[in-house]
Amino acid sequence: MLIDSHCHLDMYSDEIRDDIVKNANSAGVKYMLNACAARKSFEKIIDITDKYDCVFGAIGQHPEEAEREGIVSKEELLSAISKSKKIIAIGETGLDYSSENFNRDLQIENLINHIEVSQTTNLPIIIHNRDSNDDMTEILSSQFKKKPFKAIIHCFTADKKMADAMLEFGFYISASGIITFKGASDLRDVFKTLPLEKILVETDSPYLAPVPFRGKTNEPAFVVETAKKLADIMEKSFDEISDITSENFKRLFELDIK
Repeated sequence: MLIDSHCHLDMYSDEIRDDIVKNANSAGVKYMLNACAARKSFEKIIDITDKYDCVFGAIGQHPEEAEREGIVSKEELLSAISKSKKIIAIGETGLDYSSENFNRDLQIENLINHIEVSQTTNLPIIIHNRDSNDDMTEILSSQFKKKPFKAIIHCFTADKKMADAMLEFGFYISASGIITFKGASDLRDVFKTLPLEKILVETDSPYLAPVPFRGKTNEPAFVVETAKKLADIMEKSFDEISDITSENFKRLFELDIK
């Protein structure tokens, strides 16, 4: 069994979503977590999790969407979360300093709001981190000292220093299709050092299709390729990595699923 710990099923058209989910199940991907990027997606994600037994959901706002939509309040997040028991996470949210004119203060305020909701609900938070290692580490550390919380560093692409800092908090680190890319040898070296009990796999679909599907629209079924590459990196069998990452997911989210 495999679990795609981060995908965006809400970003596929209604006409093809059934096939996307069936493709995943046929490939051995038994469960998926539909992460949220924008306020406008809240209701759609709840509807999707209600429709598919194999799909769980998260509610949150991507840092770039916070700049476009305005910050989502803690009350809005809590209200959306309360609408479905299958909403098991907060996010994705975080910091993204990759654009030329990013709003640092707004992104930080938005991230802290999400962390506080995570602390209130005890739901893990899904962290997006791009070109923001120093601020991210400082904010997570400061908030964790106030009250511990659980987190996934999704689509991890940072260095070993960042990985070690996140592991100190007990956070989980998720491997995306990027680990299959030809130019990602440094990232593969980082994953080689990580404890198996803290690793998840994801697609971030419809983005970041792994080799051999580069250039195509990504989908949860393709997490198989990421798990294969992770197995090579960790010198484990594919079945071992599938079992380990699935058990990690179930432990993090306290799920009794088979």
